[in-house]
Amino acid sequence: MADSAGIQQGSPAIGAAGLVPAAPGAGGTEGSGAARGSARIAVKKAQLRSSPRPKKLEKLGVYSSCKAEGACKCNGWKSQNPPPTPPQTEQQSNAVNLQEPCRSCSHTLGDHVTHLENVSEEEMNRLLGIVLDVEYLYTCIHKEEDADTKQVYFSLFKLLRKSILQMGKPMLEAQESPPFEKPSIEQGVNNFVQYKFSHLPSKERQTIMELAKMFLNQINYWQLETPSQRRQRVPNDDAAGYKVNYTRWLCYCNVPQFCDSLPRYETTQIFGRTLLRSVFTVMRKQLLEQARQEKDKLPPEKRTLILTHFPKFLSMLEEEVYSHNSPIWSQDFLAGAAGGQIPIHTGDTPSHTPSPKLMRAFLCVHSPAGEKRKPSEPLSHEENKRPRVVGDIPMDLINEVMATIADPAAIPETSLLSAHSARDEAARLEERRGVIEFHVIGNSLNQKPNKRILMWLVGLQNVFSHQLPRMPKEYITRLVFDPKHKTLSLIKDGRVIGGICFRMFPSQGFTEIVFCAVTSNEQVKGYGTHLMNHLKEYHIKHEILNFLTYADEYAIGYFKKQGFSKDIKVPKSKYVGYIKDYEGATLMGCELNPSIPYTEFSVIIKKQKEIIKKLIERKQAQIRKVYPGLSCFKDGVRQIPIESIPGIRMLFFFSVGKELKDPDQLYSTLKTILQHVKSHQNAWPFMEPVKKTEAPGYYQVIRFPMDLKTMSERLKSRYYTTRKLFMADMQRIFTNCREYNPPESEYYKCANLLEKFFYTKIKEAGLIEK
Repeated sequence: MADSAGIQQGSPAIGAAGLVPAAPGAGGTEGSGAARGSARIAVKKAQLRSSPRPKKLEKLGVYSSCKAEGACKCNGWKSQNPPPTPPQTEQQSNAVNLQEPCRSCSHTLGDHVTHLENVSEEEMNRLLGIVLDVEYLYTCIHKEEDADTKQVYFSLFKLLRKSILQMGKPMLEAQESPPFEKPSIEQGVNNFVQYKFSHLPSKERQTIMELAKMFLNQINYWQLETPSQRRQRVPNDDAAGYKVNYTRWLCYCNVPQFCDSLPRYETTQIFGRTLLRSVFTVMRKQLLEQARQEKDKLPPEKRTLILTHFPKFLSMLEEEVYSHNSPIWSQDFLAGAAGGQIPIHTGDTPSHTPSPKLMRAFLCVHSPAGEKRKPSEPLSHEENKRPRVVGDIPMDLINEVMATIADPAAIPETSLLSAHSARDEAARLEERRGVIEFHVIGNSLNQKPNKRILMWLVGLQNVFSHQLPRMPKEYITRLVFDPKHKTLSLIKDGRVIGGICFRMFPSQGFTEIVFCAVTSNEQVKGYGTHLMNHLKEYHIKHEILNFLTYADEYAIGYFKKQGFSKDIKVPKSKYVGYIKDYEGATLMGCELNPSIPYTEFSVIIKKQKEIIKKLIERKQAQIRKVYPGLSCFKDGVRQIPIESIPGIRMLFFFSVGKELKDPDQLYSTLKTILQHVKSHQNAWPFMEPVKKTEAPGYYQVIRFPMDLKTMSERLKSRYYTTRKLFMADMQRIFTNCREYNPPESEYYKCANLLEKFFYTKIKEAGLIEK
């Protein structure tokens, strides 16, 4: 909209959830000025509705048609300009002469308001509200400079005039009525929260929901740029489509905020991904920029939420907004998820201090495949209090140790990294600061080309051609612009500096990586590793868990570091004929683990190492503790049980039983014991892993499953280097069974009997004392 109207795209109120936007002609973009403008209209309406009935008739007569006999076509009464008169008292000023003539048709005021004689006060007040809206729109029309916006204002002006003449309710005549696209923006964001974060604990999920509510409120009070402004900024965009949405937004969302005679809708409830795509990039950039500029003005309870977590939330959402295959925009999303939506309503965002563990929401966005807890099945109070599995480290101890480890969000980000930092640490820090971005892009024959994406594709073609000189440029260009191929692009300062071109074969269960390169002056910064990690998470989301690529002699080292090997897990029949053979190159494959958040994997491993280190230090402190001597013998006690001596239990734990040092002897002994256990009549429930179809929800309760088949495979691979590892896995089988099944069940009884038999065999083998 024109400057004179005071509406500019990009005037959000960071952290202020309920900001009222500027009305057209309000003369500014500040929320307080807009609120005062809307308040003035409301005050005028209240004053007019409290006026005497004659004054109301006079006001309505201005916009009412003449009812005099004959063919009078006057649509509004205007009185003659009265001569100057001395000041009147308030009582005299309220007097209205129904016999005053109309300036247009010479009939009296009474002839224009005869249809209002028996109208109720409520109906008259409704009509008076429309009158003031008409007058305000009239002012907007004359102040507005943008032609498209002025045309919409004029149409609404005529509509409200017609409603007064016919004493009807304003009804917008449109080919379509709201909502204009399904799912709506609000539903899409709901689906996004459910899709990415439904597996989190309730407290952390609540913080994510607050970020979503904050984002939705910003859209509801975001001022769209006019079609002419957008044509100047994005010349190759779908101008006609945007103009339609802009007109709808004015009629149903923007103008009704100050003309309450018109029905008002929230932008996020009647528009969908099309409108969101047209505003998201600019909106995200300006939201984050304003947040950085006003960080000192933000309340402390919202500073971390907005400056640290909101940018990551927007980055994850942006990927889903511009992705062609994102499931959150499917109308069947909720049905497929078998759960209700997470309630996100666009109201005032409550003041909430973000959880110190919020970063885990972004680190663990991927649950194990097929094991995500349904939103309709929250953790019950009983589940939270379930008995701890034997061998687990108590959560209160974990939390205590975690509290001693510095929160990564609180560590000042610096370009100086330690020599032991992960390869992708620098790239991850740059992404967190917004220095680099990752986008999956591709060419399309069905949609109008986007100028930005085309420029990125040309940039990728240049990077691949420069970094892969032995590859024909024509071949690179053909694949990069082939609609069947996609490219994960690495963007820095608005230009392409690297990418991975790939083609997905969903029916065959794998993706072929065609090109992978980072421009030479940006290498050795961890970009290549971070690129591959983003690609892995993208494919896990799309349920494709295998990569294949032909690597030349220079690329084999890189792919080995990223988890590729010559041991191909995909059956040959699945890829022969689908991918092209390259002479002199080596076929390599990589199998993805859907439970690993690859982009944060090194951070998680580092955190786990710190936790283990702290736990070891605590355990060593307990072992090295010097206890006071026994004083009971002074009192005449002649003997005491050995286990009652302070500290002896810990020593006993580390010394009990015989550890076989010969690997072959240990393997033979454990193999014999395992064969006896598998042959036992009560071993049948534990022979193979539990099937999800037979025990629904099993893997939501049992975090560390174990079975005899898995133990056999581990034994064969020489995993059990000590008896303790073997005994721990066997004990896990029995503990899991008793945790999941009730005591009266047959499985529970089998676990108890098999456990006794197992420990009998362990004692016979001399691995523990009898």
